[in-house]
Amino acid sequence: MDVNGTELPPPQAKILVVKLGALGDIVQALGPMAAIRRFHPHAHIVLLTTAPYAAFLEKSPYADEVWTDSKPRKFNLPGLFALRRRLRAAKFARVYDLQTSGRSNFYFKLMGPGVRPDWSGIAPGCSLPHANPARDKMHTVDRQRDQLKMAGIADVPQASLAWAQADLARFKLPDPFVLLVPGGSPGRPAKRWPIAKYAALATELLAHGAVPVVVGGPSEKDLGATIRAAAPRTRDLTGDTSFAEIVALARAASAAIGNDTGPMHLIATADCPSIVLFGAASDPALCAPRGREVAILRRTSLIGLGVDEVMRLLFVRESAAPPAKQAARGP
Repeated sequence: MDVNGTELPPPQAKILVVKLGALGDIVQALGPMAAIRRFHPHAHIVLLTTAPYAAFLEKSPYADEVWTDSKPRKFNLPGLFALRRRLRAAKFARVYDLQTSGRSNFYFKLMGPGVRPDWSGIAPGCSLPHANPARDKMHTVDRQRDQLKMAGIADVPQASLAWAQADLARFKLPDPFVLLVPGGSPGRPAKRWPIAKYAALATELLAHGAVPVVVGGPSEKDLGATIRAAAPRTRDLTGDTSFAEIVALARAASAAIGNDTGPMHLIATADCPSIVLFGAASDPALCAPRGREVAILRRTSLIGLGVDEVMRLLFVRESAAPPAKQAARGP
């Protein structure tokens, strides 16, 4: 029996972990995934995620199998019935819903009628509910730790990306270099520091001896091009990196500066000294990247955040960093 009086699954049972996205949320769920693997060392663990993250998570040590969820819409009856058949046929003994959304709650319903597996989450009627009325006021990492504690898993480690490896030889990187992450959700422009400020920052970094290296998704190539036009020695890798390569870049970089966006979670979790820029559109108390060396700069409007403020914080962090991780030195 666990702390709730619920019977534990058999050692070699099938366990389902649900985490669909987005990238930052995937990274912040890695500690809970590790805890679930540790708690069920002999179980067959299936991770249900979405296509952008499947190949990356297949390399992790946390699941024996990764399923890709096409997220069928409610009017897509063939898709829903196919998903329902797959979920029911697997005969999972327990489900850890780390997504805790309306969609994943719906999947709890899909697994009926009849006896459903033990379910840790917030779906109405689930056997292991996260019954903390303050859950929506908790940082994502703390909320998931609390959820697992209520499901009988008390030991949840910090997220680790030690398993994510990539060869950076093809990039022929300069030394030292600083990562810039100027992108973010296209539907939430207030989360982005103006691209003109990133271009000015790149110019300042070059003047201090560090080469800016811009990372982001294929849809953000215009941002990389804008920065490179202002600071031609900038390396623009937008649309040209896998998630594992971003992790490897973070290990090699002197520092990273970026918006509240998924790649910054990868970079911070890889323990790169990171400065994350927040406006009023998101709350760092609820979702800030976590890592050994993360600093938050927040303004009501990011338009008012100056390049000089970012540079000052960069050099303050440099003076406190170990030599192998020091950022560009001033003249």
